Amino acid sequence: MKYLHTMVRASNLDDSMDFYCNKLGLVEVNRHDSEKGRFTLVYLAAPGDVEKARAGSSPLLEITWNWDPEDYDGGRNFGHLAYRVDDIYALCQSLMDAGVTINRPPRDGHMAFVRSPDGISIELLQAGDHLEPREPWASMPNSGTW
Repeated sequence: MKYLHTMVRASNLDDSMDFYCNKLGLVEVNRHDSEKGRFTLVYLAAPGDVEKARAGSSPLLEITWNWDPEDYDGGRNFGHLAYRVDDIYALCQSLMDAGVTINRPPRDGHMAFVRSPDGISIELLQAGDHLEPREPWASMPNSGTW
C-alpha cells in the first residue's frame, strides 16, 4: 500500500489556490479539467517534494473544485492536513501578514494551526528541534477553533 493524496473540496478555486500556493507556499504539479464531469482537480506538493511528486513518489494534496456551486460545511470533521516547515515563526508571520488567522499560535516553537478558506484545519510543525518560545507567539491566545 502507498499513500497517494488527500482530497479536499474547494468552494472557490481562486481563493483556495491563493491560500495554498501564494500564502502557504505549496506548488501546483498537475491539473485536470473534466468538461463531462464538470470539475477541476488540482494537485499540490510541498516545495521540497515537487520533483518526487512529479515522479509519483510523494503524496499530494488534491483540490477538487466542482463547477456547479455546492455548500461545504463542517471542514473540521475532515480532521486536518499536516506540513513540516523550516521556520514556523516565519511562516506564521507571513500568513498573518497575508490576512490569515493563526488559530493556534506556535507558542511552543513547534506547532500551529490555521484554516483554509473552506475551513480545512492545517497543522504546521517545526522541522527538527522546537524553536525557543518567543513573542508575540508565546503569549498569543488561540483564535476560533482549529
